Amino acid sequence: MTDENAPRPPQQQEVPGTEAALTPKADHGETSYVGTGKLEGRIALITGADSGIGKAVAIAFAREGADVVISYLSEHEDAEDTRHWVEEAGRRALVVPGDLTDPANCRDLVARTVEEFGRVDVLVNNAAFQMVRESLEEIPDEEWDRTIATNLGAFFHVTKAALPHMSSGASIIGSSSVQADQPSPTLLPYAATKAAIASMTSSLAQQLGERGIRANSVAPGPVWTPLIPSTMPADVVEQFGADTPLGRAAQPAELAPAYVFLASDEASYVSGAVIAVTGGKPIL
Repeated sequence: MTDENAPRPPQQQEVPGTEAALTPKADHGETSYVGTGKLEGRIALITGADSGIGKAVAIAFAREGADVVISYLSEHEDAEDTRHWVEEAGRRALVVPGDLTDPANCRDLVARTVEEFGRVDVLVNNAAFQMVRESLEEIPDEEWDRTIATNLGAFFHVTKAALPHMSSGASIIGSSSVQADQPSPTLLPYAATKAAIASMTSSLAQQLGERGIRANSVAPGPVWTPLIPSTMPADVVEQFGADTPLGRAAQPAELAPAYVFLASDEASYVSGAVIAVTGGKPIL
């Protein structure tokens, strides 16, 4: 794995950020994750799979035996790198760009998945947007709308479109956050959506239990991804994750096993849960 204690210089990127400009590089498990067949033959749709947690999950799922749909906004080079790792694992990859703030694109994503693979076995709602603002008054209306549409609206629309193509044994996984329970005042819209994701996932678990479909969420703490330097001031980026009990941010590869667990038969009686991967920060 990448040295998680490697120096992190002050840096910023334009939204949405890219892996190529990240210093130091993030570790997605490219050289470390070893699969054991936990997801053999399954079809996984992952939003935000070009980089960060989504990329690490895509690599892990492929090495566990799943074919993977890589949904992303516009970071083509990063998405193609994710495709490379999925295909190197001997699995099929479908790469689908598109802005999921548009419900039509959410429906198209699922339609293309079903056209290619016939069904959805694992749905990971991971795409997210955030921006640091010092006060409520500084948050532009359009930024509030974008945050809600990306983090929460896409979860709703993709899941709604996917459910007719999911059957007993399928798994829905949302990316919540420690922000749901310990909201930073400078991330107000983002934190609100992450709390809503945890709530929505719990509701889905109760709705879908009789259909044999499980719904859970993972609550990451600080994770080193392109989202960080593209949405936070450079001085904050330099110290990112230092306030956790473990004293550092996570690498994306450290999140992937939680998603693998929730997607697999090992979690056959786990539904409505939130798994904290926070470096020691408590969640409720």
